Amino acid sequence: MAKFKTAEEIVLLRESGKRLAAVLYAVRDAVRPGMTTMDLDRLAEELIRKGGDLPPFKGYTPHGATHPFPASLCVSLNDEIVHGIPGPRVIKEGDLVSLDLGLTHKGMITDMAVTVAVGTVSPELKKLLWKTEESLLAGIAAAKGGGRIGDISAAIEAVGRKEKYGIIEELGGHGVGHKVHEDPYVPNFGRKGTGPILKPGMVLALEPMFTLGSRHVRVLPDGYTIVSEDGSLSAHFEHTILITDGEAEILTNL
Repeated sequence: MAKFKTAEEIVLLRESGKRLAAVLYAVRDAVRPGMTTMDLDRLAEELIRKGGDLPPFKGYTPHGATHPFPASLCVSLNDEIVHGIPGPRVIKEGDLVSLDLGLTHKGMITDMAVTVAVGTVSPELKKLLWKTEESLLAGIAAAKGGGRIGDISAAIEAVGRKEKYGIIEELGGHGVGHKVHEDPYVPNFGRKGTGPILKPGMVLALEPMFTLGSRHVRVLPDGYTIVSEDGSLSAHFEHTILITDGEAEILTNL
């Protein structure tokens, strides 16, 4: 069941989202060839803690995992779709780098992700990033109070289907706020007019994930990193939003 947020909690979530956006965009802008993924994780955690906040991913054990996530930031490269564990891997010219980060401000959690191309990449990869982010914005536009979860899912799916991308079906968006993952689940595919009703006070993290090839995935031996089954490159974007009586409010905005 969805956890509806009070007026006081929404004020804190707005601040949490603003702080998260500032940190994540600073990390995004710092991405350079020659850096390691751990360099990015250290920067993200430093900036979060400098603001007096906490990194909710670090030490979090999601449903189905056998051990806690060991870092503050998920860094996923190229065919890694989500949940990449930072380490000694070196970022290279032409890489696609997905950055997924959460922030806890006074007990309230927001969640956000961007994918960045390092240096010069092909028009095909630029389009993948652009269209994946476009699908996120389409999902947000469809997230109107009184509508249904399926409205969001169908809007995201429509963008991916038009471009013939692999739409990851095993992963999707979710409620957020008191915990990193809350109900309801928000698939990145579905039919308009189906699913739970969207009601004011619901806070959702929407996160489309597309690949240039197969929609199928596999999990690496680290238990967290999810990659495309065929090795195709991928993109991931995410915002935390508040459902209102009308248009959804993006909380992870500067």
